[in-house]
Amino acid sequence: MAEKQAVCIMSGGMDSTLAAYLMKEDGYDIIGIHFSYGQRTEFKEHTAFHAICDHLHVTKRYVLPLEFFKDIGASSLTDTTVSVPTEGIEPGVPTTYVPFRNGIFLSIAAAIAEKEGAEVLSIGVVEEDSSGYPDCTKVFIESMTQSINLGTKASTKLQIAMPLVTLKKEEIVAKALQLEVPLHLTWSCYQNDTVACGVCDSCRLRLKGFALANILDPIPYETAT
Repeated sequence: MAEKQAVCIMSGGMDSTLAAYLMKEDGYDIIGIHFSYGQRTEFKEHTAFHAICDHLHVTKRYVLPLEFFKDIGASSLTDTTVSVPTEGIEPGVPTTYVPFRNGIFLSIAAAIAEKEGAEVLSIGVVEEDSSGYPDCTKVFIESMTQSINLGTKASTKLQIAMPLVTLKKEEIVAKALQLEVPLHLTWSCYQNDTVACGVCDSCRLRLKGFALANILDPIPYETAT
């Protein structure tokens, strides 16, 4: 067992990928976790996760199916009868919000961290530039940290690292380039798994970050807003 282990929730997206690289920079041995929950871009995200883990030399990986999210529904990411918003980011919680997704992800990751003897969980939540998701806030993650430590063994002392939570997207792009994160391997689009659409909320946020950082996004888009 490594001296320092970090369980990193990795969607295959830019934010969670950078969070994992920051853990690696801090000297942690990475344990990668990827959740397949019936999302529209499930195959592409799964492919991105493994490609990024290869680049990071992550040998211990968990890929966990959570198909019940499709049964719950209530999100355009898991219910194909609900359209993904493409008209720009609007106030409020969008239909792409998956009910309590990060709470469930963190609970499962905590169980794995306890089993593996890891001391840190990493999640790439971004508060300021998020799409208004209530489970991407600093106060929520802090509350989950307390609950996880109350609900695990007394010898288990877990920290939830959220290194990007106060950053803007352009700062995330700049930091990723500084650490030589393979951004060309990451995937952010909510609705396509071949060529990114360029118009969903996630594509818009990503493109905005690259534009403000004065950097060209290395992945192609159907439409660049």
